[in-house]
This record gives sequence, structure tokens and C-alpha cells, in this order.
Amino acid sequence: MSKNIRTKQVDHLFEAILTLKDKEECYIFFEDVCTINELLSISQRYEVAKMLREGKNYLEISKETGASTATISRVNRSLNYGNDGYDMTLKRIKDKE
Repeated sequence: MSKNIRTKQVDHLFEAILTLKDKEECYIFFEDVCTINELLSISQRYEVAKMLREGKNYLEISKETGASTATISRVNRSLNYGNDGYDMTLKRIKDKE
């Protein structure tokens, strides 16, 4: 059974995130909101998504990021069957470069 993430509380969190002006403010906010492990896990999944889109294989990704094959598989499933959130942001970052 999937939980509905579209709640008033999540809306408030996203509204707060959208007020952040730069990377330094992100560090300040997320260091307060997340544990170090939570933040490192999220950033690891994002890096895995980036590497999968670059065509790297599971072994390369695991060696470079330390991610387990289970994590890589979950990210790959999101890339293939999710809401395209990873691709949306990866494209925007690429377009900025």
C-alpha cells in the first residue's frame, strides 16, 4: 500500500525549500532538517541516477558511489517507471552548463 505524500505538512516543507536562495542556504536548512546519513543517502541516490543516465553499469556505479546494487536497482526503477523527477532536474542542470 502506497502512502500519499501530498499532505499539508509536505506542502509546507516544499514551500520552505522553494524559499532557499543558494547552495549555502540549502546546506544550512538541510543540516537542520536531515541527519547526515539521510542527506548522504539522498545525494547518493541522485548521483546514482545521474550515472545511470550517463550509461554507467551497476558495478561502476557501486564502486564510485558505494551504493548497493539494491539501491541502484531502486533508482533505476524510479528512472524507468517513476514520475521523471530525476530526469527533470538532470536536464535542467545540463541545460545550465
